[in-house]
Amino acid sequence: MKQVVQNYKSGELALLDVPVPGCKPGGVLVRSAYSLISTGTELMKVSEAGMSMVGKARSRPDQVAKVMQSVATNGVPATYRKVMGKLDSYTPLGYSLCGVVEEVGAGVDDVKAGDLVACAGNEHALHAELNWVPKNLYAPVPDGLAPRHAAFGTVGSIALQGVRQGESRLGEVALVIGLGLIGQLVVQLLTASGVRVVGVDPDPVRCELAERLGAAACGDPASAAVEATVAELTGGHGVDQVYLAAGGGSNEPVELAARLCRDRGRVVDIGKCRLDLPWNAYYEKELDVRFSRSYGPGRYDPEYELEGRDYPIGYVRWTERRNLACFLDLLARGRVDVEPLVSHIADFDDAVETYRSLKDGELKAVAVLFRYPEQAGHAAAPVVAVPAVAVPTASRKPSPVRAARTPVRLAFVGAGNYATSMLLPHLARRDGVELATVVTTTALSAANAQRKFGFAGATTDLDAVLGDKSVDAVFVVTRHSSHAELTRRALLAGKSVFVEKPLALTEDELAGVLAAVEESGNDRLQVGFNRRFAPLLQEAKKQFGARTGPASLRYLVNAGRLQHGSWYLRQGTEGSRFAGEGGHFIDTASWLLEADPVSVYAVAASGNEDLQVVLRYPDGSTATISYVTTGAPGFPKETLDVLADGKVLRLDDFVRASVHGPGKWVSSRLPKARDKGQSAQLAAFVKAVRTGGPMPVPLESLAATTAATLAVRAGLAGGAPVTLAGAR
Repeated sequence: MKQVVQNYKSGELALLDVPVPGCKPGGVLVRSAYSLISTGTELMKVSEAGMSMVGKARSRPDQVAKVMQSVATNGVPATYRKVMGKLDSYTPLGYSLCGVVEEVGAGVDDVKAGDLVACAGNEHALHAELNWVPKNLYAPVPDGLAPRHAAFGTVGSIALQGVRQGESRLGEVALVIGLGLIGQLVVQLLTASGVRVVGVDPDPVRCELAERLGAAACGDPASAAVEATVAELTGGHGVDQVYLAAGGGSNEPVELAARLCRDRGRVVDIGKCRLDLPWNAYYEKELDVRFSRSYGPGRYDPEYELEGRDYPIGYVRWTERRNLACFLDLLARGRVDVEPLVSHIADFDDAVETYRSLKDGELKAVAVLFRYPEQAGHAAAPVVAVPAVAVPTASRKPSPVRAARTPVRLAFVGAGNYATSMLLPHLARRDGVELATVVTTTALSAANAQRKFGFAGATTDLDAVLGDKSVDAVFVVTRHSSHAELTRRALLAGKSVFVEKPLALTEDELAGVLAAVEESGNDRLQVGFNRRFAPLLQEAKKQFGARTGPASLRYLVNAGRLQHGSWYLRQGTEGSRFAGEGGHFIDTASWLLEADPVSVYAVAASGNEDLQVVLRYPDGSTATISYVTTGAPGFPKETLDVLADGKVLRLDDFVRASVHGPGKWVSSRLPKARDKGQSAQLAAFVKAVRTGGPMPVPLESLAATTAATLAVRAGLAGGAPVTLAGAR
């Protein structure tokens, strides 16, 4: 299928061929009929992409701050790869459309194939021939409403939410600053509510349009006529509400708002304009400044948007989806008219030229629609107390080992940030490796990975890849909640499997993976515990030498706080942070102590995720892992000490290492980057697949580490040590 994309690094716009998205549970697959260009938001994004790197940095200081934090944590080279990987990728455009349901995912019962729906979301209602849309981001289109009008649903919801934030009342007077697409809709919604509206915009054509659509008067912001009209309509008191629907870097909108608003009036920011509030003016009138968060309650909440968890109507009357349905109803009943806003309708095949015309000013428009070819009936293929965990023993069936072959053909399931910044760059340039297929649930991420790393194919059909006998190994690099099931399926399909940590989030999931090993006789599994492969740590262990007595290991992990909205925060579906990341540190400790733990004891500070985890080993050795989220961000992320036999091994964040004993060894120089072992681990895995030799880490160790990680949760709940059954 085709999709409009942009490369944020180069500014290139393209109509790209990408795989058809899969129809996942909890949503529907929609074939687009019309999609709407947001001439404000989207053109701002297009303009930013055309800036120099300095210009991009100036326009997004928030992102610059994140980059600097990443440099402090991960080093310059890793951060550079991560940033360039994001910039030099195709990103989608669009967030408002109307289309026909082609396929219904499991758990959806309010629409059926063939129904017309309006869709929202900058990840789901894209300028693409097909989109997968979760349940709370679509609404059925009322009978008789034209699809091209229903395509305004998302921007209408944005305007509607802004009006709700203003709490307008019958008979009041409002000022709308900025008469672009959102401003025109705000004018109509206020007028329909019995509010008299004054509009402000430097473009006389837009002012005339707003007056035709119900505004009492409109004019240039510098015009004295606007102030005179406000004074006349309000008896000199000023307007009750001001709606900022303007963009750009000028501070004039907020200054005008203060000048024309009444005492204790309301100022609602809907657009993205400069907000240097003049303190005296806002203080003296005690103005109430409010923000309108996009489509309404539910926006940016992954449990609402992606998992379909609605808010009870008794507590949240107007959610994203209810706003969308309300605006569609207003359109259907003729209370809002969007036809006068349609400046141009372009065929989807002309999308790139349409954007260029808008950007260059050749096409002046309030609203532009893409019209899609009718291709009904072309449906896409679907995509389809702590119990003791026994560690598998040598009694399982022997591993199926095939003859050595070069190149080793790899398939990736998932192509997110970690895969594209930490794994694929190492594999793409490795001799004897062929990147066969990349599988994702979103079409564009697969197309990006194919373009950047040279995959022979890209798809959303996992079954086809698992059934491809030419694929030697499958990399599972998806969200945590899917790791165990995807690993199980790949093992049963006879593939060697590399799965990023964690292997499992529950004891049942771990048992399911081990059952697949027993059933298939396929134990060709590696989990992404890469730190034991780090060259600096391996050299330090060598310098430390053999030990005769028990050791004491201390591992401080300065994990830091997560950004708001991070999917790591979805503990209900993705597990706790430690469940997702803790296996790294347990595996490293077990490798250094050359054994698997026999018990786990964990305590946590009340109200946060700061953990102290104590592991006991068969020879009496102990490892204490302090996993802390409340430390200083500038402090190193990982520091480790091992003490035994009168010797001390010290690792400082994979930058420097030392061993103190009868003699002293210190790593000679600072490395160019923190090498945490990804490259060496991948080399060992590819070699094992190619030769049929043992996997880099024994299955028993992978299972024991996972069981110990899961036991932390039980230890926290029970307040007592947890014994790991079957561990040796």
